[in-house]
Amino acid sequence: MADDYDGPALPAAEKFGVPVLHLSFDHADPAGHFTLSAAGKTGDCDSTSPAEDDVALILHTSGTTSRPKIVPLLQSNVFAPANNVRTTVPVTASEDPSELGPQDYVIVTLKAHSVPPVVEKMQPLIDENTTIVSGVNGVPWWYFHGVGGDLEGTRLASVDPGGAQWNGFGPDRVLGCVVYPAAEVVEPGVIKHIEGNRFSLGEPDGSKSERAMVLSKALMAAGLKAPVRPRIRDEIWVKLWGNLSFNPISALTHATLDVLCTDPGTRAVARGMMIEAQEIAEKLGVKFPINVERRIDGGAAVGAHRTSMWQDLDLGRPMEIDALVTSVQELGRLTDTATPTIDTVLALVQLRAKTAGLYSS
Repeated sequence: MADDYDGPALPAAEKFGVPVLHLSFDHADPAGHFTLSAAGKTGDCDSTSPAEDDVALILHTSGTTSRPKIVPLLQSNVFAPANNVRTTVPVTASEDPSELGPQDYVIVTLKAHSVPPVVEKMQPLIDENTTIVSGVNGVPWWYFHGVGGDLEGTRLASVDPGGAQWNGFGPDRVLGCVVYPAAEVVEPGVIKHIEGNRFSLGEPDGSKSERAMVLSKALMAAGLKAPVRPRIRDEIWVKLWGNLSFNPISALTHATLDVLCTDPGTRAVARGMMIEAQEIAEKLGVKFPINVERRIDGGAAVGAHRTSMWQDLDLGRPMEIDALVTSVQELGRLTDTATPTIDTVLALVQLRAKTAGLYSS
């Protein structure tokens, strides 16, 4: 207990003879510095440093079964988040790209609608040897580069209006990347990582290039999963399945993934959107490794996560509608595929965003 604690737990401990540890700290000390001491009036207790496998806390919970259970948390469980917080990695950062000069890799993870306006400002980072790693959600602007056939070189107005990225980055520089980690903006400058550490890489033409292998090895050395895929568009669509449906539905309903994926009504809407998207993708040669039901179940397994589109709505930021939903509608028109469910949800989320002042098409 803190030194100044005078709540009911202290007399309860005295009544039942439960040992008490007092926690003392100095506000001038760095965060996480404190001293534990045994309380004399309730008997002796062990104040030595605990081992990683010692029990730190006992939680009483009913979980999802409504049956009471006791859950022990080890010292290692409690200290894991603290260790993550205290880890500091120095980086070279600048608001002016010209101060940094040309880079081997430029990893672009901005929201899709935020990229075209900054292409010109990013030019000092790019030379003839630079690889642009496209880690942006949704249908990428370079989708029809390296595919061959009648659609080779087709540009998508919904994700690259005016061809800013096609002309400013150049499709030959692009290395595809599917970003899987789920995260949440807790407050400005603070990002909470929820789950996932995979970043799948792939060349638009399916080749296993040297630049892809070098980046893969660097990411894996940092403890991440970074496989190089010969069919990166297949993975783009599997992730897009979820983003296309889960994001707008959650923004409209304010339901977390575990809820919207298990509620019969919203699950049916998500399923309808996914089936339409699958028809489009298969016309474009995509092969899905899982079925729709498994993809929805995968979303539910993430848990009580607020999607990025819902987060943007709450924080008053422009919503990523075009790359995630409008682009699929555009591909539907391109492949002569009807998309009634996608069209309906798109109209609703566009209007929701417009009324909040967060979207203009």
